[in-house]
Amino acid sequence: MLKLILPVAMLAAITPQIAAAQATDPTPAIKERYATLPNLTDDTKLYETFGRREGLVAIMDDFMNRLVANPRTRPYFENSDKERIKALLVEQVCVVLKGPCTYSGRSMAEAHMGMNVNEGAFFALVEEFQKTLNARNIPFAAQNRLIASLTPMHRDIIDR
Repeated sequence: MLKLILPVAMLAAITPQIAAAQATDPTPAIKERYATLPNLTDDTKLYETFGRREGLVAIMDDFMNRLVANPRTRPYFENSDKERIKALLVEQVCVVLKGPCTYSGRSMAEAHMGMNVNEGAFFALVEEFQKTLNARNIPFAAQNRLIASLTPMHRDIIDR
């Protein structure tokens, strides 16, 4: 897979946040291996296919319920701020689908540092996402385009 580079404007917007976090956090610099906001398409029709913002909100509501129900993913979500995670997922996927959104979260490397996410949990999450998209009647080709763009993030999420 190609490594995607964040646009300069986006990088400039998040750089102060990263610098502030590093100034207060004694951990070594986090090295991102994949873009948190991969450039999936220049076509906004894919955003429409997912139901625009309202559709993404419904997808993430269902997705979170599935993540908490699945024993392989539950430990990572049951005691988390589920509403914030859902909102950030909506933002992230919206940006990837070229919707009119801005992502306000951290990089995947920063957000998952120290969580000890293993491959089994990551792939269970992908399975639950696919089940959610199927349940929302998202066409298979659209699902594949999105999942294929997001899956390389595993390099920044999986710890072991």
